[in-house]
Amino acid sequence: MEFYRALPEIFILGMACLILMVDTFIKQRRLVLTYTLTQLTLIAVFILSLMQFNTQTYIGFHGTFIRDHFTTLLELVIYLTTFVVFLFSRDYILDRTNLGRGEYYVLGLFSMLGMMVLVAAHSLITIYLGLELLSLPLYAMVAMKRDDGRATEAAMKYFVMGALASGMLLYGMSLIFGATHSIDLAQIAQMITTHHAQMPILMLGLVFLIAGIAFKLGVVPFHMWLPDVYTGAPTSVVLFVSTAPKIAAFAMAVRLLVEMLPTLHMQWQPLLILLAILSMGLGNFLAIAQTNIKRMLAYSGIAHIGYMLLGLIAGTQVGYSSALFYMIAYVFMALAAFSMLILLSRKGFECEQISDLQGLNTRSPWLALMMLFIMFSMAGIPPFIGFFAKLSVLEALINVHLVWLAVVAMVFAIVGVFYYLRVVKVMYFEKPEVDDLIDWGLDRRVILSTNAMALLFFGVFPSGLYALCQYAFLGWHF
Repeated sequence: MEFYRALPEIFILGMACLILMVDTFIKQRRLVLTYTLTQLTLIAVFILSLMQFNTQTYIGFHGTFIRDHFTTLLELVIYLTTFVVFLFSRDYILDRTNLGRGEYYVLGLFSMLGMMVLVAAHSLITIYLGLELLSLPLYAMVAMKRDDGRATEAAMKYFVMGALASGMLLYGMSLIFGATHSIDLAQIAQMITTHHAQMPILMLGLVFLIAGIAFKLGVVPFHMWLPDVYTGAPTSVVLFVSTAPKIAAFAMAVRLLVEMLPTLHMQWQPLLILLAILSMGLGNFLAIAQTNIKRMLAYSGIAHIGYMLLGLIAGTQVGYSSALFYMIAYVFMALAAFSMLILLSRKGFECEQISDLQGLNTRSPWLALMMLFIMFSMAGIPPFIGFFAKLSVLEALINVHLVWLAVVAMVFAIVGVFYYLRVVKVMYFEKPEVDDLIDWGLDRRVILSTNAMALLFFGVFPSGLYALCQYAFLGWHF
């Protein structure tokens, strides 16, 4: 039973090793076999996890692994996101950069395995192992463009800051272990509830834990790596870094704060309020000053994570469900935005500046419409999913009488509308500098259009996805 419940993780590990061997010893033209095996692996593991979606919560491997609705739902989102990332990266890494090597897919699979371990973690040791397995391949992926100084600099900053954050997280875990004499999340929660934990040491450990979580989520003041990585790394790598790892980081925050430390909610709530306000404020105001669209989306992402934290701050089942809904909505918005930048890039040209979108409506009206959907959704304009996501976390805050925080969040949201509408203005009201045709295949045309249209569909009909987010927390004790 243990191996059956962990079958998706075991399957991904085995296939990642197999694909690495295939890529090493079999010569391929345009990495057809490596790419095909990778995508088939993601389809197969999606089915394996889907088979376990509606099953009872199971804790195995001596309490280090948990399979519940929360685990399975987040894994399914990670698979779907990674599949789309690899689909859009295929031609980009072969034709437009010198990244035409199979390591991109292998590193992506190993990083995804780390995300799966992190999502299914039920002990401090498993959380740390999952986090490192997630992070190390990402450092290598950011630095894959070795002849690009910006990519190398971004990778070094990411690695140094990541090592520092991992150290802080591990130090916090060691303090919590010292205070409770356990690494099992459920046992730690019980020790705190029965007052058998040493509270001063526990409080110090909590501060270090939140610092580590904040770095992985990319919130202020632990955000310094994010704009540099988004700007310096190849767009295909940014597409990966900005989506699936955010889901895993959210899972880590939920496991450590909501599952392990629910009785300390009044202690970690003020810290998250401070981080949320700083992230929403600094993220939105700094995004206004950006001319590089990747850097603008980086600061925009910082602000969005600040809004997601509002759901955790509420400390209720509605709040946690709203935070998960917001996280999934943001991931699919970022997926669509960076997929668009990959489509608009070509050999010798990277779509990085906002001015590169000038006159997009003239060159491709459908692409311009899809980008308009993405920008409106990110801005929180109805009837797109971004509006309902913001509405749900604000409603959760109002339900717990944090009206002042909801008002602050609304003010920052209004500020954020400006730089999203600027992108729309450039696409529709400025003349194009070049009048070339945009070449994009049928598969990418369908996937990007589906992604952008889904932002509208789930904004008009959000109840199904929101019900899934509520189902993920079914049986949790808050």
